Amino acid sequence: MWVEYVSRVPRPPLDGLIDDLYYLEGASPYARLTLPPAPSALLIVNLGAPFRVRASTDIETAEYADGCVVTMPTRAWEFGYPLRTRSVGVHFKPWGLAPFLPMPAAELCDRPVTVEQVWGRSAISELRDRLATAHGPREMLTLLEEELMRRLCETAGLGLVRHTSGVIAANGGAVTIGDLSVTAGVSSTHLAQRFKELVGITPKRLARTYRFTATVFAINPAGPIDWGDLAGGAGYFDQAHFVHEFRAFTGLTPTRYLEVRRRFLREHPGHTLDGWPLPAD
Repeated sequence: MWVEYVSRVPRPPLDGLIDDLYYLEGASPYARLTLPPAPSALLIVNLGAPFRVRASTDIETAEYADGCVVTMPTRAWEFGYPLRTRSVGVHFKPWGLAPFLPMPAAELCDRPVTVEQVWGRSAISELRDRLATAHGPREMLTLLEEELMRRLCETAGLGLVRHTSGVIAANGGAVTIGDLSVTAGVSSTHLAQRFKELVGITPKRLARTYRFTATVFAINPAGPIDWGDLAGGAGYFDQAHFVHEFRAFTGLTPTRYLEVRRRFLREHPGHTLDGWPLPAD
């Protein structure tokens, strides 16, 4: 099953906001994929048939033609690919989407919107036309980078949130929120408010997400796993706490998650998308 994936880090100052720009084309390994929450926001500019997103179990599946914008999720969401997909996108750092949004990030928490709702119909239509006529993925990523540079805005409180998020990331989420606010020289209420405005969630929730992500990436699905050791090493109180977090983030138990990961490895060894998305079928 052929998939082309091209990725690169943008130039400064965008590299302080963005993990990578990417181009994706081909057939998805599964018609529906579950994406557990990660410490990342996402913007997709769609260049193919519409795709479908279900942000959570209490929200109906919605169709997106021009693309979508997703701030940091708090729960797993489901992505439905067409038979062939083609898009360019941006994996933002948790705080990185804020300078490109006309609304507080919290308004989009677990509520993906179209790119048109963020940038306007004429702007996204023009950008899609330019991308569609570009000569290959690298030129497309350059066009996307230029658009982001043009739209980059000064954002109040970004330095505070970026620095504090960096501390959370560096410690794998194993931080005390009270200590973070003391170090930052602001109240915990002010810190939480800034985070909700610019990230969409509180620093405590961000820390939980970083810890869970680090724990999952430490799992080698091809080998035996001692869940107790894994939970203890990640700083969870006990295995029950670990299982609770796993369910909260993925909707699955750890053992069921492992079964699904192993299915992906078995059916699509070495696939570009292996490692985070899970088959939802």
